[in-house]
Amino acid sequence: MKTPDLIVIFAYIVGLFVVGGIYGGRVRSSRDLFAAGGNSPWWVSGLSGFMTMFSAGTFVVWGGIAYRHGFVAVSINMCYGVAALLVGWFVAGRWRESGITTPAEFVRQRFGPRAVHGYTWAVMSYRALSAAVSLYALAVLLSALIPVPEGWFFRDPTTGNLSLAWAIVAFGAIVVIYTVVGGLWAVLMTDVLQFIVLYLAIGFVVPLLFGEVGGTAAFLQKLPDGFTALTNNEFTWVFLAGWTAIHFFMVGAEWAFVQRFICVRSAQDARRSAWLFGVLYLISPLFWMLPPMIFRTLDGSANPEEAYILAAWLVLPTGMLGLMVAAMFSATASMVSSQINVFAGVLTQDILLPAFKQRPDERGLIWLGRIMTLVLGIMVTGVALLVSVLGGAEKVVLGVTSLIVGPLLLPLIWSLFSRKVVAVDVAIAVSVCFAVGALVKFGLGENALWSDWPGVAALKAWVESSPRNVDVIIGVVLPALLMGVAEWRRKDVAAGALAVRELARRSVAAPSAMSVEEQVQPARVVGWSLASCAVVLAGLALFLPEDRGLLVIAVVLLAAMATPALRWKPGRKS
Repeated sequence: MKTPDLIVIFAYIVGLFVVGGIYGGRVRSSRDLFAAGGNSPWWVSGLSGFMTMFSAGTFVVWGGIAYRHGFVAVSINMCYGVAALLVGWFVAGRWRESGITTPAEFVRQRFGPRAVHGYTWAVMSYRALSAAVSLYALAVLLSALIPVPEGWFFRDPTTGNLSLAWAIVAFGAIVVIYTVVGGLWAVLMTDVLQFIVLYLAIGFVVPLLFGEVGGTAAFLQKLPDGFTALTNNEFTWVFLAGWTAIHFFMVGAEWAFVQRFICVRSAQDARRSAWLFGVLYLISPLFWMLPPMIFRTLDGSANPEEAYILAAWLVLPTGMLGLMVAAMFSATASMVSSQINVFAGVLTQDILLPAFKQRPDERGLIWLGRIMTLVLGIMVTGVALLVSVLGGAEKVVLGVTSLIVGPLLLPLIWSLFSRKVVAVDVAIAVSVCFAVGALVKFGLGENALWSDWPGVAALKAWVESSPRNVDVIIGVVLPALLMGVAEWRRKDVAAGALAVRELARRSVAAPSAMSVEEQVQPARVVGWSLASCAVVLAGLALFLPEDRGLLVIAVVLLAAMATPALRWKPGRKS
């Protein structure tokens, strides 16, 4: 990358810190730090949830699948949209009506304190691993692009670029700092900023790539056979149905998403945020999966995991490549900051706070929460430094997600509706699914004690021939079957269900009144973010005459979008 690209990246990082500082002043209580005071606008929550699904892994994993297999990558990502729409109809409002301030509080009320510890460590371990993999994938991409002068201690002597380890540390530190300072408000509003940067960058890449390949007709003509199919031998309709179900559990019960449903002002707002998330994931995957697919028609021998950044590198003018890199950083920062914030809240309010003989005041809780945020950020960064021993990003994302998400999160959604199941039913379902998953994934090797048993060879052959269908059976069908059996066996209403109902009854209260400034501020942040992007691109246009026309068009479009956001005023109290 050249100096203008590095300037764009630096300006973007400064913008993150500015937004974090602005909202750091709004953190007056632990509820502000971890639930935005229950006053987040629904569209902010929806955009934040949408961005929480993104990471550098989106570009590496799904970009690689799009490069290799084509439109099936679009089908897979549209499953998220279907799942989020279903969550909006059936689940999101229930979370907001439950009266909880953290997802772990629901687990405590429904299943008891032991379940809180079990769920916290299990879910946190999985999401910390996922966040670390995303941070690692980002560092791999960016360490290949950012040159460092000779003699600097964070330079990789073999490549002349930023070393991988220092890339992980630097990017992890940036995310942790603004999350510690601004809490959930900073996470939500930087997610909105990241959404803007992401789509601005991709909005340049797609038309420029079409121009490079000779237009839409030429692109379609050059596609490999089967590239437009919505499924293939590995990613079947059964897999897509199961992937939708798995992400219904994820969006409906994973704690970072639950946090977005409980941080808004009403159940209706929670539903709206999920619907916005869903609509965006139904209409946008084709748009942001096009770059690696178009690049496949230009270069069929590239590394699939590098296809996205190579496509951007091919067509973007100087300065705009920096914007694309900022978009990739944005996606990962959104995902990592969301996980750090939600689990810092759980550890602070549901693990540490009950251990205090005397409850700290709000100032003490804020500081405790920020310390836990810092600790978790350091932990995720440390795991990212070790993630290379875990295998490829695609292996982790597809395998771990399908085998862990369903068994852990389906019981939470089930218990949100059921009045019968108890903690032991959830423990049995999770244990059985984990054991079966471990056996199928790791226990069918040639050296296994039971490798000579009748039927084992046939089972192994089936698992190897249909790995995605196996994931669906273990991650969706088996936990649903086990919870169904538990529901059928139980006859009495569980005490935890009554406790949750009582909590919801006692917690129904109107959210605190919002001043006009508090209502306007999110739109103003969007407006100033758009305007700042326009200023940066206008500055580039002054020094890059060969790309001036394209940059001027971008500046005009950004200014046109920034104006109504800066002038918006609420017509009534929301």
